[in-house]
Amino acid sequence: MDPAAYERAVARFRDAGIALPSFEQLGDPGKIPHRIREELERVDPDAPHPLNLFRVHWYNASDRRSTVEVPEHVVLPRELTGVDARIVVALGDRFPMIGAHKVLAAYACLVPRIVTGGFDPTSQRAIWPSTGNYCRGGVAISRIMGCRGVAVLPEGMSRERFEWLERWVAEPEDIIRTPGVESNVREIYDECKRMAEDPANVILNQFSEYPNHLVHLLVTGSALAHVFEALHEREPGLRLRAFVSASGSAGTIAAGDHLKELFGSSTVAVEALECPTLLRNGFGEHNIQGIGDKHVPLIHNVMSTDVVVDVSDRDTDALNVLFNSAEGRGFLRDRGVDAATIDALDSFGLSSIANVVAAIKTAKALGLGSDDVIVTVATDGAAMYRTEVDKVMGRDFPNGFGANEAAETFGRSLEGQGTGDMLQLTDGDRERIFNLGYFTWVEQQGVTIEDFVARKDQSFWRGLREGLPRWDEAIRAFNARTGMEAA
Repeated sequence: MDPAAYERAVARFRDAGIALPSFEQLGDPGKIPHRIREELERVDPDAPHPLNLFRVHWYNASDRRSTVEVPEHVVLPRELTGVDARIVVALGDRFPMIGAHKVLAAYACLVPRIVTGGFDPTSQRAIWPSTGNYCRGGVAISRIMGCRGVAVLPEGMSRERFEWLERWVAEPEDIIRTPGVESNVREIYDECKRMAEDPANVILNQFSEYPNHLVHLLVTGSALAHVFEALHEREPGLRLRAFVSASGSAGTIAAGDHLKELFGSSTVAVEALECPTLLRNGFGEHNIQGIGDKHVPLIHNVMSTDVVVDVSDRDTDALNVLFNSAEGRGFLRDRGVDAATIDALDSFGLSSIANVVAAIKTAKALGLGSDDVIVTVATDGAAMYRTEVDKVMGRDFPNGFGANEAAETFGRSLEGQGTGDMLQLTDGDRERIFNLGYFTWVEQQGVTIEDFVARKDQSFWRGLREGLPRWDEAIRAFNARTGMEAA
């Protein structure tokens, strides 16, 4: 796009010793050169080290240094879920630097620009609009690449997010707090529109960047397929019935397209009941941090979505206390939940809990049995929400959280989940949700009506995939120019 910017990026990466992994390598880390995997054993997974780019995949072990053959996951037992269906949760807190899989989306959104001369790391700032983890991933990727990364997020997000950002940004002003909480996405867009007036700012909007969709289709989709195939190898009678994912920026949910093509599974979109945009054209505020809403992302393949499930933040808040308190864990042990599952709850943040609750509701609505599998993801872990436990304790459990409160929470928020506030989509329902996006993208953000409408056809989404091998070719060419491919 800009030959001069491309040459400056080449010089920057050559001087800094930065090699870029291809999307193919992130989808199959076995294709990462052996010498790089050996060097990684000596690299701190939480350091802004260039080699940590080669850890931006689903195959990191729990120590986040070594790798595993099958992506780490937990199969939740009936004693916890109350359903016979196997609910399988892939663990996103194994990703480097931010302990969340959103660093994958950040890498995917910036790298195509760098390797095509669309971003100059020596002069431009990468602007990362987000409700939490994506902007952390963007700041981490920016720091590795030696450019300024700016986080734009609502001021009401968890304290842990801001504490992390304060340690990683180049300057304090690189954290921009917009009004509101999780569902106040419009305010983020307005701030980015203001910042875009300065050509030194490049907006990397995860809600409209198609690489976010594509990297999850390839990398997350293939990782989840590998998890199911490993289970199926041990139990050949298993069937993958559904993939459950919070709608969020609509990146992760793209993995559902891959799984649907391979296994015929349904794709289930999750949102907050307090802001039922997909379910009822609704609006509101909620605390399921990381899933954003009050609009339909441009990169959401709505016409391939099969079910919408709404989950209340009252349930996710309360379960965050149940899962992360001694009393709550003691209650789960007494119910027969095994120690390994209880230990795995450390890997469940608020949106992860929402995905699990939605999977339970899906299993009940579809009448799934013990041979049926639902796959979902734990985007991040409980570490990002320790202070949220304190908030909920003060609000909902002022007299403390003991055995009775644990039993009530379990009964209401897990065992008592029904099949209300969800919808199995007809073509008419899909069209209604698709049309909602018009008001954000055409009227507010300037997308042409032709480009907007083209997204209704599945051939549009299949056509996007042609970009993946071309980007990988551009990445290899860029590495060759920097000398990092040989080094």
